Order: sequence, then C-alpha cells, then structure tokens
Amino acid sequence: MLRTIARYAAQVILWFVGLSLAFVLVFKFVPVPITATMALDGEVWENGLTKDWESLSSIDRNIVTAVIAAEDGKFCQHSGFDTEAIAKAAARNMQGGRIRGGSTISQQTAKNVFLWQGGGFFRKGLEAWFTVLIENVWGKRRIMEVYLNVAETGIATYGVEAGAQRYFNHSAARLSSNEAARMAAALPSPKKRAVVSPGGFTRRYGNTIQRRMRVVRNEGLDACVYD
Repeated sequence: MLRTIARYAAQVILWFVGLSLAFVLVFKFVPVPITATMALDGEVWENGLTKDWESLSSIDRNIVTAVIAAEDGKFCQHSGFDTEAIAKAAARNMQGGRIRGGSTISQQTAKNVFLWQGGGFFRKGLEAWFTVLIENVWGKRRIMEVYLNVAETGIATYGVEAGAQRYFNHSAARLSSNEAARMAAALPSPKKRAVVSPGGFTRRYGNTIQRRMRVVRNEGLDACVYD
C-alpha cells in the first residue's frame, strides 16, 4: 500500500515538474494569453478584459525604472528573492496590523502568470518554485517584460499598455516619469488607487517614487533589463 502511494506521489511530482517546465519554456517566447487572476476577476466578467501585449522594446524605460523604484529596488541584484525585505516584512507582520509582503518583481510575476492571488504556505511554495524557474530560464529582461504585460493596472485592465491608454490616452511607449510614477504608485491596489489626479497617500507615494527613480537611474539599478 505504501509503495503504491509513493509511486503515485512520484508520478504526480514528475508530471508537475514536467508541465511547469514546459509552460515556463513556452512563455519564454510566447505572450501569456490569460492568467488565473484575469479569469477570476469579477470586474472582467462584468466589463470585459482590456489588455494589450507589448514587447519591452515598445515600453518606455520610465515605467521599468518606476516599478523597480516602487516594488523591488534590488531587482537586478537578487536571484528571485530579497531575503532582507522578506525578513523585514515578517518582523512587521509579527507586530500586527495590515499584513505586508516582501515579494520581489520575480515572485509577483511567478504568482501572476502561473498561480492565483491569496496567501497560504502551499501557494507560496509553488510561487518559490516558479520564481526559481523563471529566474533561470527567462532572465531579468523577460521577467520584466512579462510583469509589465500581466500586472493589473486598473478595473478589468491588465498590462501597462492598456493602463497607459486608459489613463493617459497614449501608448506606454512614451510615458513621462510622472505618469510612470503614478501608475507604479497604484499597482499594489489598482482598483482603489487613482492614477489620474491622485490625492492623499497615492499622490505622495507617486512623488516619492519619482524621486527614487532618479536614484535607480543614477545607480544603474535597472541596467540588467537592458544589458
């Protein structure tokens, strides 16, 4: 009995590893058509999905710099996980209050493309697995390209191209530093935070991101995306 269970468990693991590797290899070259987040988004069912895949060469560098400044300042330095940020987030969460994460752009991309939203150790374990895969198979440039195309940027809106058209009526190919900073400020909660004429926290956070963008550019913290 135990041998049979072990054999079936081994088969399941082998199938999972094989399928996950296959999907990662395919999406290294092929645009991601849809994700679980999009499919499970109630707003998409009500309003229809708005997304438009663009290659990184057609996306303004300002938004790359902005998301690194806002989400993951060590994007070019880590191998998928920022252990210092994870430790700080864990320490803050132990104090109570709003739960904070220490996820990198790589982890967010792995979750957005292959998994579902929400927490739990099982999902986090899968996220870690896919993060390792995309870091080693895709590389930083492709991770950034996919992230910018699948990230939720508004109600039923996904990707920075669709977001730029929604908020600024022009392509993501020519985002100003101010526009990019405002989009990045809204990324953690795009259904609630205003990109056009933001107020309060979002406006202040956008201004902070814009200042950080100069540091990212001056110190070459986005250079790995363009090597």
